[in-house]
Amino acid sequence: MSQDSLTYKDAGVDIDAGEALVERIKPIVAKTRRPEVLAGLGGFGGMFALPPDRFREPVLISGTDGVGTKLKLAQQLNRHDTIGVDLVAMCVNDVLVQGAEPLFFLDYFACGKLDVEVAADVIKGIADGCEQAGMALLGGETAEMPDMYSDGEYDLAGFCVGAVERSALIDGADIEAGDTLIALASSGPHSNGYSLIRRVLERAGDETIGGEPANARLLTPTRIYVRSVLALMQSVRIKGLAHITGGGITDNVPRILSGDVHAEIDTASWEPGETFDWLQRHGNIAEMRRTFNCGVGMIAVVSPADAASALDNLAASGETAWEIGRIAEGAGEVRYL
Repeated sequence: MSQDSLTYKDAGVDIDAGEALVERIKPIVAKTRRPEVLAGLGGFGGMFALPPDRFREPVLISGTDGVGTKLKLAQQLNRHDTIGVDLVAMCVNDVLVQGAEPLFFLDYFACGKLDVEVAADVIKGIADGCEQAGMALLGGETAEMPDMYSDGEYDLAGFCVGAVERSALIDGADIEAGDTLIALASSGPHSNGYSLIRRVLERAGDETIGGEPANARLLTPTRIYVRSVLALMQSVRIKGLAHITGGGITDNVPRILSGDVHAEIDTASWEPGETFDWLQRHGNIAEMRRTFNCGVGMIAVVSPADAASALDNLAASGETAWEIGRIAEGAGEVRYL
């Protein structure tokens, strides 16, 4: 018995839409190009030539991450132009803490049915994030999988590579009692805690934060600290950096401490801000400091003699920064004062 022929489109995958997306994003990606990029978008692999005049002993540092369930919020609001910034930020801020300059980024976009307009908005956000970090969007992958995702759903993953001179690696080895902790303000919850945030939104209903709809405020993209921290590295010696992600200050600062010192955090040195106040008011959350960054996106460790200069440098780069505590003898943990 003869049967009608099947096409890939019959199975839910539109090859033409994928090709249209590639053409759509080429000029977007071109804006992130660096001189070290050897080929444009569309090849099987991205090519990046490590500049021989920049490094004597280069150490490559890689990072990968996603956006988590903040994606659900973007999809519910049909706002897709900033979620890509979050994707980039979560990767580059991680490699930055070891002193690396981010060089290039790759993205993975998976969906049930490819909507070229939505995908182009997402990738525009990724390109915006790459521009903020000064790195190239070298390539990526788009996967249309109708049996894995419902229409309107998509998922994101990202991967970045940075480089640092071996002698300039930031590893926390020289952190000692008496050192100063400097906080860099976050732009909100960044991309952590959104499974809980969405529960709070369900409980709160049609609420606002600072006169803005709460769900829209909670889509504020993650801050990218690359340019300001790289500039700070040229000004003072940074002994350690902690990216404050899931687990908050409580779990992330100990990752850069040895077993014989701890971090004393002065909780009176800052106000978390209205977004976190709103979350606590409506969620009555028991572990705010282990769930959210509570207004602190990154913490730098410097010697006391460098603290004032570091604060001036960060302010000149547009960061809100302050002394949040100090290092004392201890057992590699965080203590709140």
